[in-house]
Amino acid sequence: MEKSVATLDKGTICSSWNYCAQRLATGSVDGTIAIFDTSDPASSFFTSTFRFKVNDGSVVKVVWVPPEYGDAIACICSNGSLSIWEEVTQDSEPVQWKQCKVFGGPMDQVLDSQFGNSLFGLKMTIAYSSGLVKVYEILDSLELKNWQLQAEFQNVTDSVTKYGKASCSSASISWSPQRNEARPSSFVLGFNSDTSQLNSPKVWEFDKDHQRWLPVAELADPGDKGDQVYAVAWAPNIGRPYELIAAATSKGISIWKMASNPDSDGRLFVDKVVTFPCHNNQIWQMEWDMSGMTLATTGTDGRVRLWQSNLNGVWHEQAVIETTT
Repeated sequence: MEKSVATLDKGTICSSWNYCAQRLATGSVDGTIAIFDTSDPASSFFTSTFRFKVNDGSVVKVVWVPPEYGDAIACICSNGSLSIWEEVTQDSEPVQWKQCKVFGGPMDQVLDSQFGNSLFGLKMTIAYSSGLVKVYEILDSLELKNWQLQAEFQNVTDSVTKYGKASCSSASISWSPQRNEARPSSFVLGFNSDTSQLNSPKVWEFDKDHQRWLPVAELADPGDKGDQVYAVAWAPNIGRPYELIAAATSKGISIWKMASNPDSDGRLFVDKVVTFPCHNNQIWQMEWDMSGMTLATTGTDGRVRLWQSNLNGVWHEQAVIETTT
């Protein structure tokens, strides 16, 4: 039997779940962020405990900062700004959410941002409407206002070639969920832009020896490298000898298998496992479950679809969730 777990504000258009703290953050068209908690650990119903205004425009994305760095969120607004808000308690004053950093804006719009929690500290990747990618790192784990620019580059496999300012309408970033000394920090990124070279999803790894980010894989067939990318999602890996990454374009949702170890040229072998046609349904968002076995997608058709692989490795649509009203 289906059961409601929260009643969201009217105008809610984005949300993010904090698995560790069991909290929900939502963003609305009126620029408001709402935080939901449950007062009883045994209860599964969440109510709004904090509500605060972050922008005059709408909030288009909200994401939690990794829990090791406190209770904090980042939100992207329709004016292109990215702001980081932290829950703080000062002496006997009530708990408040305070803004501690702002990136981007109308002249340099942020399209997407994701945190990467490596062994060497907290990092954040930001994709801009100009086609630039910037990676920041935190200088002090207790100060979310102190970020340092670590790298700036374009999403191309040939890092020597530079392209002019692009016009990008969206971007999608997904960090590798793995954290161990054997694997370098890495993320996948794709653009929806007018510059085909920037679009295809590329996997970037941090080269510790030379202190730079390098493209190590491209998730696109030769004829599809210019296709505009709507979403990417890197699956958690529990014991697999390879990585799984999902990428959505106008041609469908593709599941890619990527080798864990590079070849002699430092590249990672990739193989497209399957492509699910979208049937004119533009994908908005994709997310894997914590086991990396089920992929959830949502798009313009208003449905949530769950995709799974059977024991023979054959992928199929496992379920479709539709609204009742």
